[in-house]
Amino acid sequence: MKLTPENDGLRHFDFPALWRKALVVSGALVAVSVLALAIGGLNLGIDFEGGTSFEVATDASTDEVTAAIPAEFASESRVQEVEDETGRYVRVRSGVEDAGEVDVLRGALNEIGEITAFESVGPTWGSAITNQAARALVFFFIAIALYISVRLEWKMALGALAAVAHDIIISVGTYAIFRFEVTPATVIAFLTIMGYSLYDTIVVYDKVRDITARVGATGRYTYTEMMNLSLNQVLARSINTTVSSILPVLSMLIVGSLILGATTLQEFSIALLVGLIVGGYSSIFVASAVVTWLKEREPEYEQIAAKVAKKDDSDGEGGTRRVAAADAAAAEPARKRRQTESATSTGPAKPRKTAKPGGAGTATTVPPRPRKTKKKK
Repeated sequence: MKLTPENDGLRHFDFPALWRKALVVSGALVAVSVLALAIGGLNLGIDFEGGTSFEVATDASTDEVTAAIPAEFASESRVQEVEDETGRYVRVRSGVEDAGEVDVLRGALNEIGEITAFESVGPTWGSAITNQAARALVFFFIAIALYISVRLEWKMALGALAAVAHDIIISVGTYAIFRFEVTPATVIAFLTIMGYSLYDTIVVYDKVRDITARVGATGRYTYTEMMNLSLNQVLARSINTTVSSILPVLSMLIVGSLILGATTLQEFSIALLVGLIVGGYSSIFVASAVVTWLKEREPEYEQIAAKVAKKDDSDGEGGTRRVAAADAAAAEPARKRRQTESATSTGPAKPRKTAKPGGAGTATTVPPRPRKTKKKK
């Protein structure tokens, strides 16, 4: 059953046909992320765990620094080599909190180099920061769920939250797998990721709501087909938004972190980079699939789907049908449609015609009016 008799000049993708494969990929990524979190956990920074942090300017290797740490502190200490614009140094982080134990560890590190920076965070402060981050995350989910439910509908809110949860789990799982340090800057990046993911998802939802309000009135198309049309219409915008967002983050990661050695930028930009990529993916393959699955179970769309399936069986065609060009054009806003028609109407104006005397139904061009001439006296 051909529903696209004319070529509209656009390349259309059958996104619903890819949803099943995307579900397998997403499920695998989420499973790996959850497994990494369960086995290794997160490499939480000192702001969350509490303890002490020393930066030691030394030529000693990380193994030599580890050997110099007293045995009673070795199990709870982490040694990391860091290089920035000031040079090379070794960062030693430990869960030691008692003032006497801190002095013992300081003395041991003084023997292998010069301590250039020291930071101590108590357990109460670290617990408070962790609780505030968790509360901010919960408040964000509740506020977004209420907003989308009121602005659109609860099924779209559920799909959007599923996409955001998908993005956060994979982003956090990336930090667990590669042992990147989680700092307050990372938490800010995670909140930014959720905002971006929701923005891209709401763009898709707003488009499909406009299309269902117009094309859905015909009763000839399933919700899956209208969602596919919506995704194709916003695809270019989603790609442009994602690429334009990734480029400055890459610059921040490469120039700011790798070249200039700003470790805070690294913690922030890695989370943003992963989140932007996953967020652009989830708005098309997760959020849209979830809401389509829910909407197709409404009685109205179940009847349409049964009718379409019957016709497809008789015609022997598979895959997701494309919305007919005339119906797709009707889904465009009226103002945009008028602008398109005005831009495409070219050519000279046709001459005015009138009926020929004595011949009903026959038209001819009206002759020009003769010029009046003055008589010579």
